Amino acid sequence: MAAACGLPLAQFSGRAQAQNAARLYDVPRFGNAHFLHFTDCHAQLMPLWFREPSVNLGVADMSGRPPHLVGEAFLRHFGIKSGTAEAHAFTCLDFEQAARTYGKVGGFAHLATLVKQLKAGRPGALLLDGGDTWQGSATALWTQGQDMVDACKLLGVDVMTGHWEFTLGAERVRQVVDNDFKGKIDFVAQNIKTTDFGDPVFPPYVIKSVNGVPVAIVGQAFPYTPIANPRYMMPDWSFGIQEETLQQAVDEARAKGAQAVILLSHNGMDVDLKLATRVRGIDAILGGHTHDGIPAPSIVSNAGGKTLVTNAGSNGKFLGVLDLEVKGGKVADFRYRLLPVFSNLLAADAEMEALIRKVRAPYAAKLGERLALTEGLLYRRGNFNGTFDQLILEGLMAEKDAPIAFSPGFRWGTSLLPGEPILMEHLMDQTAITYPYTTVTDMTGETIKIILEDVGDNLFNPDPYYQQGGDMVRVGGLRYSCDPNAKMGARISEMSLAGKPIEATKTYKVAGWAPVSEAAKSAGGEPIWDLMARYLRGRKVVKPLQLELPRLKGVEGNAGIA
Repeated sequence: MAAACGLPLAQFSGRAQAQNAARLYDVPRFGNAHFLHFTDCHAQLMPLWFREPSVNLGVADMSGRPPHLVGEAFLRHFGIKSGTAEAHAFTCLDFEQAARTYGKVGGFAHLATLVKQLKAGRPGALLLDGGDTWQGSATALWTQGQDMVDACKLLGVDVMTGHWEFTLGAERVRQVVDNDFKGKIDFVAQNIKTTDFGDPVFPPYVIKSVNGVPVAIVGQAFPYTPIANPRYMMPDWSFGIQEETLQQAVDEARAKGAQAVILLSHNGMDVDLKLATRVRGIDAILGGHTHDGIPAPSIVSNAGGKTLVTNAGSNGKFLGVLDLEVKGGKVADFRYRLLPVFSNLLAADAEMEALIRKVRAPYAAKLGERLALTEGLLYRRGNFNGTFDQLILEGLMAEKDAPIAFSPGFRWGTSLLPGEPILMEHLMDQTAITYPYTTVTDMTGETIKIILEDVGDNLFNPDPYYQQGGDMVRVGGLRYSCDPNAKMGARISEMSLAGKPIEATKTYKVAGWAPVSEAAKSAGGEPIWDLMARYLRGRKVVKPLQLELPRLKGVEGNAGIA
């Protein structure tokens, strides 16, 4: 009754909270091989708000199926009742009211409690980290990921793969893997090779015994790291999907006695769904990168049998639980749950909480600087724009005196409710990267269209193997139309600025940030957080923002639009 009236769970009786927690986190043990999985936490140690997308379009064969379902279509597909805690966790519906009702999500101290609870009932369970763990917060940036390395060791991570970790530089990654992780956490990535001789940089897989069952964990790092992120940060490593070597790794692990094979993937779910049709012998893909919280696995047939494909959300908001029953040397059955981590329903683990306080203490004053107050909801996630992205676009255009601005389509970044202060920590949650340089570039209308077409193809190519980045670049000032189902080069049309058509040969001033070229690094533009902090201090209050969105064509009835 209290939830229906919009009262926070914190106001519930202790007994009611205990009952809610018991219902939500009651996951009976099944089988004899157990795996816990989180991914894309983006260095978020504290409980937070995170709004799921209202636009997650699927094209071609990907239309109308997970992960490209949002809102009511998502609830119908997975049989989740509207107005419940699960509906809030998995969708954007009634986000503001539901957030105030159910409280914040995530937080490593609360995640640690859930991990311990599940491990207590699942002897030998392995905890798998899908990557994007050491990047996404101020403290992770300022400590070169050390806060997250220490937190993951304490959490009990057994195996990890990566993506944004590599933006700390190859040398830093090797330092962590060879020292902090030695004898504690296996870092696996079958698809990272040296550029000279093609030698493996990391072990392709690890075989571990779970209750006497030998299981293999194969690593799949983000295939397009040197394209989506600066190449100069890992110049001697090659990536890619590497189907052939993946098949070899799976076959080799099987030959060594593995009775179950798990792919710990950072491909993105569309890529994993295609991969599962082409590579034999993988029992389950525990996936990440696209931040899709999917309650039930997709079951994909291939020449060797069937493969479960999952994706476990982001920001420490979910923990996947995969139980396998292995009989006669193979997987006979499974159970899977993706559990939302509600910080109001899970007590904070004292040891993890103490570590978090310790790593944050030196930066407390800087993190807590109040920059402005927001009167509207601020969020990022979505195919085309979010209100926090819109705020960054407006800051870029104002501070750089530019009529057009581009901001990357990053999927990470926490949310803020109306009436909350925007702290420096929240700004860093949107901008904490190792290449934060702001830019001002003169571009012809033709160049602007080429950029939009290129990014659009990364997102909407009908072949998932050609999807190389995040969401669509956010665009300020410029209006345009987009047909996601069109062919490359024909998706973007009707570009205009201040009501006038963009001319192909005319030059326009465009502000941006996060350039991937080494030349931009050498130019040394002002970090985006300095520009935005100055802008916010000057505004003091941020009124509700009107999103600049493209006019969409050909998407009527698409279940990826709420």
